[in-house]
Amino acid sequence: MENPVRKSLLMWLFLSPLVIVILFPFAVMVSTAVKPRVEVLMYPPRWFPSEIRLQNFVDMWQATRLGPAVMNSLLVSIAATVLCLLVAIPAAYAASRMEFTGRKLFRQFLLVTQMLSPIVLVLGIFRLMAKMGFVDQLPALVLAYVAFNLAFSVWMLQAYFQTIPKELEEAAKLDGASTLQRLRLIFLPLAAPAIGITAVFIFIYCWNEFVLAMTLLRSPEKSTLTLQTFSLVGGRYQVEWDHVMAATLVASVPVAVIFALLQRSLVSGLTVGAVK
Repeated sequence: MENPVRKSLLMWLFLSPLVIVILFPFAVMVSTAVKPRVEVLMYPPRWFPSEIRLQNFVDMWQATRLGPAVMNSLLVSIAATVLCLLVAIPAAYAASRMEFTGRKLFRQFLLVTQMLSPIVLVLGIFRLMAKMGFVDQLPALVLAYVAFNLAFSVWMLQAYFQTIPKELEEAAKLDGASTLQRLRLIFLPLAAPAIGITAVFIFIYCWNEFVLAMTLLRSPEKSTLTLQTFSLVGGRYQVEWDHVMAATLVASVPVAVIFALLQRSLVSGLTVGAVK
C-alpha cells in the first residue's frame, strides 16, 4: 500500500521549482516595498531588509496620487461589471431557452470573439471613441471593457442556464408568468452562483487591464491604477523602486484576496454548465 505522506512529499518535491519560480517575483516585490530606499539598489543585493519600513506605503500614497487612481479603477470596474451583466443575462437566457434562426451560429460567434486580442482592435476602438467624443473619458473605458467581456459572459451564463430544468419555467408559464417574470423570479435566483463567478472574472479583467486604458485616457486625474503604476516607471530619469513596488503591492492585494477567498468557486466556474 502506497504511503500518502511519501506521495505528498514527492509531489511537493517535484513542484517546488515551479513554486519558487512563481513566487520569486512576489517575494522581490514585497521585499523591495518595505526596504529603506538606500538598500533598494545596494550591491550586492540584500534580500532581506534591515528594517521593515511601512512608511514607504504612506510616502508612496502621498507622492504618487494613487488614491484617485484606485477610485477610478474601482468605478470603472464596477460600472463595466454591472453593465455587462445587464446585457449578458437576457442574451444568455435567449441563447439557452429560445429557438431562433442562427442560434448555433450565434454560439459559434461567441467563441470566435474570444480569439481576438484587444491589441488587434485598439486602433479601431480609438477611432470609434474619438468620433463619439469619448476619448479621455472614463465611460469610454467602461464601454470598451463591456464589449470585450460580453461574449465571455454570455457564454458562461447560457451554459449554466441550460442546466436549469425547463419544468420550472413551464410551471411558471402555466401560472401566467411572463418571460421577464420567469427570468427574474426563477433564473436569477437559481443562477446566482454563476452570475457571481462571472462578475468576479469581469471585475478582475477590468481591474488589471492596461492597453485599452493607456490608449483611451490622457489626463493624469483620470488614470486608472495600472496607468498610475506604470507612470512611476515610464518616462522617468530616476525610478523610485520602493514606491513602484509598494504601488504594485497595493494593486495586487485586492485580486489576490479575491482569488484566495473564491479559489474553488473560480475553478468550478470555468466549467460551469459543462456537465449535465
